[in-house]
Amino acid sequence: MENKQQTEIKQGTRLKEIITVMRKYHFISNFYHQRDPEAICNALQELGPTFIKLGQILSTRPDLVSTDYAQALRKLQDQVKADPFTSVEQTFEEASGKQIAQVFKSFDPEPFASASIGQVHRAVLLDGTPVVVKVQHPTVTQLVNTDLALLRRAVKMVKYVPANTAVVDLDRTLDEVSTSLLSEIDTLHEAKNGEEFYRLNNGQGIFVVPKVYLKYCAPRILVNQAMTGKSIRELFDASSAAEQERNRALATALVRNFMKQVFVDHFFHADPHPGNILFTTAPGDQLETSREFTHSFKHVELAYQEQTPLPPYRLTYLDFGMMGRLTPVMADGIAEVVLALTSKDQHRIAQAVLGICNQTGELDQQRFSRELSNFMRPYLAEGLGQIDFSNMLYRIIQLCEDNNLQIKPEVTMLIKAFGTLESTVAHLDPDISMMAVARPFGLSYLKRKLKARDLADDSLFKLWSVLESAGQLPERLDTALDNFNNGDIEVKLRYEGQKHLLKQVERVANRLLVVIVLAAVILGSSLLVESSTRHPHIYHLGVFGYAISLGVIAILVVSELWHRFKHWRNSKK
Repeated sequence: MENKQQTEIKQGTRLKEIITVMRKYHFISNFYHQRDPEAICNALQELGPTFIKLGQILSTRPDLVSTDYAQALRKLQDQVKADPFTSVEQTFEEASGKQIAQVFKSFDPEPFASASIGQVHRAVLLDGTPVVVKVQHPTVTQLVNTDLALLRRAVKMVKYVPANTAVVDLDRTLDEVSTSLLSEIDTLHEAKNGEEFYRLNNGQGIFVVPKVYLKYCAPRILVNQAMTGKSIRELFDASSAAEQERNRALATALVRNFMKQVFVDHFFHADPHPGNILFTTAPGDQLETSREFTHSFKHVELAYQEQTPLPPYRLTYLDFGMMGRLTPVMADGIAEVVLALTSKDQHRIAQAVLGICNQTGELDQQRFSRELSNFMRPYLAEGLGQIDFSNMLYRIIQLCEDNNLQIKPEVTMLIKAFGTLESTVAHLDPDISMMAVARPFGLSYLKRKLKARDLADDSLFKLWSVLESAGQLPERLDTALDNFNNGDIEVKLRYEGQKHLLKQVERVANRLLVVIVLAAVILGSSLLVESSTRHPHIYHLGVFGYAISLGVIAILVVSELWHRFKHWRNSKK
C-alpha cells in the first residue's frame, strides 16, 4: 500500500513537471502551429530521455512535422549517464537467465556508448568471436510507458487549441511516435529485423551487415557481430579528385541498394542516417558476380558467370530498430509514383498519389488533382537534381490531409527513409538525382510484374473489345438520340463550388427566416405594449418579447462576427 502511494506521488510530481515545462515553452500552441522549433527542442531536452527519444523519432517523420521542425529535432542529443557494471550484470542475468561469464570469454565493463534506451559494451564470445552487446537501462520500459501516459494526460490538461487552426494533429502524432518508441525498445524485434536484413543484403556488392547472434539475445539484450569503420559523415569533405570520384561511387551504390531494398526485398532500412552507415577499407582483389546465366539442354546444363572486381572499401549498415516493410501491391504503387514523377505527367502523378492513400472523408478528385497539379508545376519545371524532395513530400502530405486523404503508414516511413538517404547522398555527390537512379528500378520492377505474354494477351483482348464496340457505335448513337428526343435522358450540370454555394444559400435563407420571425415578434410586442396601459401583465408580455428579440439579435451579431473573424484568420494562414 505504501509503495503504491509513493508511486502515485512520484507520478503526480512527474505530471506536474511535464505540465510546467510545457507551459514554460508554450509547447502545445507552438507544436500545433509548427512555430518556434527551438522552444520545442528545449522542452524535450529538459524533460529527459524519453522525450528526447520522442523528438528524435519525430525528426524522422516528415508526415507528422514540418521540415524546419525535423531539422531542429535532429540536433537533440541524449546525454544519459551509463549504468554501473553491477546493474548491467543484474539486467543480463534477469533477461537471459545466465551469468555474463557463462556466455562471454571477456566483457568490457565500460560501455563505449550510452543513449536513452540502453548502453553498448564490447565483448568476446566463448569461441573468440568479437561482438557488441546492447543492454537496456533498468526499468526503461516502465519509464517509457509511464512518461507516455503522463504526456497524454498533460496534453489534455494544458490549454486547448481549436483543431481547425492547427497545422498538425497532435493526437495522431502521439499515437504514431508512441508506437515507434515502443517498437524500438523491443530488442527481440530489432534482432529479428537485423537477421532478415543480413540475409537480404550482406555481401551484396560493397555492403556488409553485422550478424545477429539470436541465441544470445533476450528481452533487453541484443548481441551483434562487432564491426569496424568510421561514420560515412567523415567522408563528406572530399578534397582530391580521387576522393570525389570515390564519393560519387558510394552515393550511387547507396541509392541502388536502397532501391533494391524497396523494389526487390520489400524490406528497407528506415533510418539510414550517416551515423548508421560505416565506411571501412577492404582488400582490392575480391570479386562479385555481376551477371549469371543457367540453361538446361536435354541432359546438359550450361552455366555462365561474369565476375567484376569490387572496389577497396565497404559500407556497413547498423541499427535495425526502425525498419519498413511493403506489400507487393504497395510496391506497385511506389513504382507508379516514381515513374510519374520522373515523367513529369501531372495527371499521372495525381492518380499515383491516390493509389498510396487511404480516404478519410469525402474526396473531390477533380479538386485534389487540380491543387496537386498547381503545387507540382514549379517543382516539375526544375531538374530532378535540384528538387528538395523532403520539403516537397511534406507539402504533398499536407495537401493530401486537406483533401481527406492520409498517406499509408508504410509509405510515410519510406518517405522518411528516402529523405534521410537523400541528405546523405547529396553530401557525397551534390549532382546525383535519386529519382533518376530510381526510375530504372521502377521500370524493371513493373516489367517483372507484367510479363510480355500477359501484356500481349491483354492488348489483343482490348483490341477485339474496341473493334466489337465500334461496330455497335451507330446503333447506340441512334438509340441515344431517340431517348433524348423522348425526354428519357436528363442532363445534370454540376457547378464546381456548388456545395459551398448551397451552404451559403442555406445559411442566408435560415437568417432570413429568423429575421422574419423576429420582425413578427417585435411587431406583436409593440402592439401589446401600445394597447396594454391598463393591463400590466400584457405589458410585461410585450416587454418580454422585446427582450427575446434583442437577445436573438445579439447572438446573431456575435455569430456573424465570429464567422468573419475565423474566415479572416484562415485566409491569413
